[in-house]
Amino acid sequence: MENNKKYVELLWADKYDKFKKGERVLTEKPNLPFQVVETINKPRIKGGIIASLFPEDEWPKDYPKDWKNLLIWGDNKLIMSSFVKQGWAGKINLIYIDPPFFTGADFTVRTKIGDEQIEKEPSIIEERAYKDTWSDGIASYLKYMYERLVLMRELLAENGTIYVHLDWHVGHYVKVMMDEIFGYENFVNEVVWRKTNSPKAQTKGLGTQHDIIFIYEKNVGMCNLNSVYREPDEEYLKSFIHDDHDGKGPYQTTALIAGGVQRTAGRKVFEFRGIKAPWLYSLENLERFWQEGRIYKTKSGYRLKVHLKDISGQIVSDLWVDKEVNPLQGQSQEALTFDTQKPEALLKRIILASSNPGDIVADFFCGSGTTLAVAEKLGRRWIGSDLSKFAIQVTRKRLLDIHHSKDLQNKDRKYDKPARPFELWNIGNYETVYWLERQDEYLTFMLKLYQSQPLNGFRYLHGRKGDRTVHIGPLNAPVTMEDVEKVVIECRNNNFNKADILGWEWSYEVNELAKTSAKKNGIDLKLIQIPSVNEIKSSLVGFDVQLLKVPEQIIEKELIKYIKFPEVAYLEIEDKINGNEVTLKISDFQLSPTAELTEIASKLKDSRELIDYWAIDWDYKEDTFHNQWQSFRVKKNPRVDYQARHKYEDVGNYEIMIKVVDVFGNDTNKILKVRIK
Repeated sequence: MENNKKYVELLWADKYDKFKKGERVLTEKPNLPFQVVETINKPRIKGGIIASLFPEDEWPKDYPKDWKNLLIWGDNKLIMSSFVKQGWAGKINLIYIDPPFFTGADFTVRTKIGDEQIEKEPSIIEERAYKDTWSDGIASYLKYMYERLVLMRELLAENGTIYVHLDWHVGHYVKVMMDEIFGYENFVNEVVWRKTNSPKAQTKGLGTQHDIIFIYEKNVGMCNLNSVYREPDEEYLKSFIHDDHDGKGPYQTTALIAGGVQRTAGRKVFEFRGIKAPWLYSLENLERFWQEGRIYKTKSGYRLKVHLKDISGQIVSDLWVDKEVNPLQGQSQEALTFDTQKPEALLKRIILASSNPGDIVADFFCGSGTTLAVAEKLGRRWIGSDLSKFAIQVTRKRLLDIHHSKDLQNKDRKYDKPARPFELWNIGNYETVYWLERQDEYLTFMLKLYQSQPLNGFRYLHGRKGDRTVHIGPLNAPVTMEDVEKVVIECRNNNFNKADILGWEWSYEVNELAKTSAKKNGIDLKLIQIPSVNEIKSSLVGFDVQLLKVPEQIIEKELIKYIKFPEVAYLEIEDKINGNEVTLKISDFQLSPTAELTEIASKLKDSRELIDYWAIDWDYKEDTFHNQWQSFRVKKNPRVDYQARHKYEDVGNYEIMIKVVDVFGNDTNKILKVRIK
């Protein structure tokens, strides 16, 4: 590096172990397991009828029939590093990301309850995914982006392309960083996209109206961008100024020889008609153009005639201000009240330009799922991830309801096809493995995180928070009624009358029986949901904090307010069996009182209006949840169906798993057992 006079590098604090010189701080690449949480391959069609899979005769030729698209909840750095370790390196054809912009802005999630529109403060995982602030300023942002872009380059196929969507805040820094990671010679374009039709007033300077999108290929010359056309505008049509009056009509001329370092790098130089140059076309095509009389000789060389009658439209440039990619309007059918949502037309242009049917398209900041929805409609395989559980929920619903959305080729028509099969994954975490071997550290960690004090001398009571005792449930098993009864008995025997039981998961009968059992023993019991490791981690984005040191550091950095421990929701399901048909009905759904809920309580006619989505696995095998029926809120109908029916083909005993997601993004599960005679 020191001897390379052409070398240019962007430096920031912590990139090296010593700022001016030293060893590069390498990107950590853990290999963590993935958990298949849900398999979704039977999207809802009107009337609640279970649809068949996407018709196989309409699948692209290069789209494997056994492929399942992936929607992954978790830290994209851990997801991508695990992908690299598990054989995904060099497999992804196109990556588009719309990461944080270093704006310092807060984002809210707008949720419609009944006939009312509310804005709620983001829950922990949304707060960190969409609160674009960075404790150590731009250095921490650049470190965050660098680690992820390095992994994205590894995942790209040799002929792959990456699009990075930013704005004026950090675009210039990231451009220099990407030159280092991908190579200056692999830079393709900087696209300017008009993000709003009316610039917002600024406290200083000019109103901002555009974003930028950097395009890089992994290897110069190996990625052939597909030509993408748009409807010609009047100025473009005026450029066809030549006419040889040979019946072919007006034409314009374009270059035949590559110019500039990006266009010439990697191109073969050969001679054609006395000129040796890096030609833009093969010798075979040049000879064909010559025979067709389409090559125009000038004083300086040759140019290609392009006749107006032969064009498919106006070729897209790097200035995207045309109406085909207009910014998304709030009243649009496509709009999902998601602050950072991009229009499908924008992603359509990108995906058509840089991939082919059957290729793998990835978006590791998938947000509202626009990239995935467009990839689905265009016959591409897709992988999406996000750290926000709200983003995962919005994307899941969007894909399940994709048949109701607009067709990309004809906006006056619905797409009218279900999504191909996809799976919802979680990424494992090394913290759980660490804690399994250190039970005392785990209990200490959770008590501090719950802002409670240790309580010594008891077997099942681990801590105390105010006048309530605290029990911490196991890491790798659900809290059972047996666990609850042990806590209740120890409380009763030691004159404690209030207890909080914290759990990661819950046995199916606990929610109904625990409080009743505790009340009989004079104990005021609360079942408290421990936030997932993903949720806890999300609060640390933008802060130089290690999860295993959270209790000390989050208090110092005032992050503790983002860590929420909600009380487990109460879910009551009525079941009726008539022959081989089972009917399930949500008869009651109650969330514990919170500040958020208090604000909207008066607007609720029915507490079940707080359900955003529920799904059923009619034959649960205690492994992956197979989504066989679902109902969810959409813009036109902000209430779910509360009743579902299913006919079994065979007699026998069945377990039914019900999964409910509320409007705040929290899951509640319930298992029922039925016998079909």
